[in-house]
Amino acid sequence: MVVAGKTSLYSAAMEKRIITSREIGEAIKQRRRELGISQERLAEMLNISHQQVQRYENGANKLNVENIQVIANLLNMPVTALFSTTPPSEIAEPEAPYYYSFPDEKRLLRHFRNISGQRERTVVVSVARLAADKS
Repeated sequence: MVVAGKTSLYSAAMEKRIITSREIGEAIKQRRRELGISQERLAEMLNISHQQVQRYENGANKLNVENIQVIANLLNMPVTALFSTTPPSEIAEPEAPYYYSFPDEKRLLRHFRNISGQRERTVVVSVARLAADKS
């Protein structure tokens, strides 16, 4: 395509629909809920207010590239999942036969994620390690 004597960078690839901030926010909200993480907990993990998380999830505020990567990492999902209009065909969690093999594992992980202090997290890990060593 030529515009005023210049070649445009516009191509057929650019005709694809752009994913909106609202859609990215919905993907974040869905994954956060799948993992059992509250908006408040995600806000703590990101060091922002829970109102900011609400604005991201509602699409009221746009996320920058760095924040998109940080959120995707915290939610254990590929960045590309935030830009997909179709549901992922795979789960973003590692495939292993032992993953969540016991009913209590998911509950333990949910409670662990709600522990805000590093010292308390260290204590929980130490107790788990001691219990595992006794097995």
